[in-house]
This record gives sequence, C-alpha cells and structure tokens, in this order.
Amino acid sequence: MSPSALDALLDRLTMAIPAGWDLGLDRIERLLATLGDPHRRIPPVIHIAGTNGKGSVTAFSRAILEASGKTCHVYTSPHLVRFNERIRLGRPGGGRLVEDDVMAAAILEAERANAGAPITFFELTTVAAFMLFADNPADYTLLEVGLGGRLDATNVVPAPLVSAITSISLDHEKFLGDTIAGIAEQKAGIIKRGAAAVSSPQVPEVEDVLRRRAAREGVRLRLGGEDWTAGQENGRLVYQDEDGLLDLSAPRLLGRHQYVNAGTAIAALRAARVPLTTDAVSRGLETVEWPARMQRLGPGPLTALAPAGAEVWLDGGHNPGAGAVLADVVADLEERVPRPFFIIAGMLKTKDPVGFFRPFKGLVRHVFTVPIHGGHETRTPEDLAEAAAAAGLSTEPVESVEAALRLLGADWRFEPAPRILICGSLYLAGEVLKANGAVPS
Repeated sequence: MSPSALDALLDRLTMAIPAGWDLGLDRIERLLATLGDPHRRIPPVIHIAGTNGKGSVTAFSRAILEASGKTCHVYTSPHLVRFNERIRLGRPGGGRLVEDDVMAAAILEAERANAGAPITFFELTTVAAFMLFADNPADYTLLEVGLGGRLDATNVVPAPLVSAITSISLDHEKFLGDTIAGIAEQKAGIIKRGAAAVSSPQVPEVEDVLRRRAAREGVRLRLGGEDWTAGQENGRLVYQDEDGLLDLSAPRLLGRHQYVNAGTAIAALRAARVPLTTDAVSRGLETVEWPARMQRLGPGPLTALAPAGAEVWLDGGHNPGAGAVLADVVADLEERVPRPFFIIAGMLKTKDPVGFFRPFKGLVRHVFTVPIHGGHETRTPEDLAEAAAAAGLSTEPVESVEAALRLLGADWRFEPAPRILICGSLYLAGEVLKANGAVPS
C-alpha cells in the first residue's frame, strides 16, 4: 500500500470514527479479546505517563536501551508529520518506523475484528500497535500514555516492568479534571501491583497522590529529589540513587528540564533491573533524538525566510508548565549569547494560552500569533494575540509562520540577529517540520 493509500485509510477512519477522546477501557479490552489479547504477548513494558516530559523520557529510555545493545518497540503520540512516527519496531542496531503496508494491514485487521462496534481512533490504532509488537520480537516495549493514565487505552497492559510518571501540571482539564490533584489521580492509575514505580520530582499535592496510589498497590515509589537525583555539575549529568552515583555525559536535548527527564529514564530502567553500564547510559544521552523539543532548525525553505543569521528554534510545548520550562531555556540561552528574542505561536482551543505566555514576560520582544491547519480546533490568531496581550506581551496576529518570518526580515532591525521560537502546539510543530523539509525518521 502506497503512502497515499495509507493516508486515505487514516482519513477514512478519522471521518468514520467520532473525533476526540472518550476515556475508558471496555471497548479496547473487548477488541483485544477478539484478537487473542495481543497486549499480553508484547515484550516487557516500560509504561510512561505525565503532563510534560513523557515523550522525552521515552526518547531517553530508547536511546539508553539501544546503546546497551537492546531492542525496543516504541509507542508514542501524537505524530508530527507522518502517522508512522507513533509506532517504532525494535531491530538490532536501532529500530525503524513501521512501514506503510504493515501499518495499514494491522489497522485493517483491527477494524475488521471490531465489526462496527463503538471504538475511538486512538483505541483502534493502539490495538494495531499491540498486534505489531506481539508479532515482532524485541527486548522491551516503551509505551507512552496518550491521555491521562487510569482510563487511557495503553493502560490495558496488565503487568509492566515499571510505571514511570513525569512532571504533572494542569492540562487537558476537560478530560482529567480542573485540579492538579485530580489530574494526578488519573496519571497515577498506571501504577500497578507488582510493578516498580518511579516519578520525576513533583509538587507536594501530586506527591501525596502518587504515594497513596503506590501504597494501595503495595509498591514502593521511587521519587525524584528524594530517592534519586539528577543534575548538572561541571557540564556533566550526575545521577545518584541508593545503588550509587553515575557521572554521565550531558544530555543532547537542550534545557535544564532534560536533566530531570534523563534522570527519570535512568531511574525507571534501574528500577526495572535493566542491566546498564555507565558508558552505555552516556552514549544514550549523547545520541538521543526527539524532534520539536527545543530543536534548532537547520537550513530549509522555511528558515530561509528568517533574517540572515537568525536562530530558529521549534518546540511543541503547549501548557503553562511547558511555558515555564521553555522560558527557563531561553533565559539560559540569553545569558550565554544575548539576542533579540521573538515568539511565533499557534495553539489549540483546549489550552491555556495566558498561562503559557506569562513566563515569557520580560524575555520576549514581540509575539506573532498564527493559525494551525489540518482541521484542528485551533485558536484564531486574533484570539491568541489577545491572550498574549493579557499575559503582558507585545503581540500581533498574522496569517502564517511564513508571514511572521517575512515580517521579521522586513520590518525589524537587529544587532545581533534574532532568536526565534516557534511553539504552542505539536500540530504546529509538525507543519513547520514539513514546510522546512525535515521529516522525522
């Protein structure tokens, strides 16, 4: 099946199946039972939930495992450019994204087995991933939660090696609740009896929820900042837990928060009793790849529109927690190499734009707001500009990322050349990567 045929299949399914989320496990458990419960035959699972950082923890875990000579299947969402990014099959020497024909065959088999019964798009494609993982050997499965945890389709896995939870903050309030404790209850649902449990450092109200859940399940919670630490010392990552200290290479991914994400991955793998050497962990930190997470864009059709000498960065962060982290990264960059700083942002209607923009006050000169295409429930540039203004930022709506870059080249004068961050949505990040000719592989 050609890529266009796979796209046609996915388009047909998104039209036929109601859009959005309908959290619950009954539908996917029924379909998996019809197919012989493939989720019970996949390689040992490392299950990862959280508000911010779960994709980075997944990427670090994969890089460390592969540097250790292990193979791992990987399930993540959403994708940036191609749907295939969601399902990576483990192979010696590094995995590969599932091929179009294989992907289509698995989805069609799951659709036929479902026989028209109620199902969500995410559930159907998660079943397809389980089928592929069960049919292909690997040492481990890295399974990223789609939304929440307790009622997420991935939570049908009965006995993961370890449940890892990254930083929890407010996001997806429509589905998970409007308090951080309520959201934490949903994320904590992946902690299961008999599985190790690891968490990034958390605010006290989240920590309390995770501890209660771990106690109910009879498992020990290994909490960042208490049971393990990870931080920057002399340009290195220093990790320590009860099993000892590791002096490691700095993470390839930019930002102080990535030291914590790397530490969470290491803590999870050690809790799962994965055999690791210091050299292999360092190689994983040095080689990790995770597009659209403070990614500096290289030459391409889009970056060619920016002012000469400009730095153009891309990040899919879209909630207040991500805004705070990104502002810290930019502040660090500014301290090392000062440049005029601008933001180009697009955001979905379900997000909190004022909370996202507020940490950038005093850092950013001007914010250009843009639409997101592809049928998503996106805020208009005008609406988003009002939110940026409410956060105390200078702002204006424009029709596209390209238009914003052209305006920066035509209407602004800089010395030195500017630093530009495109952010606010993973969907926008996918558009940008595609426009610049950079497709994740």
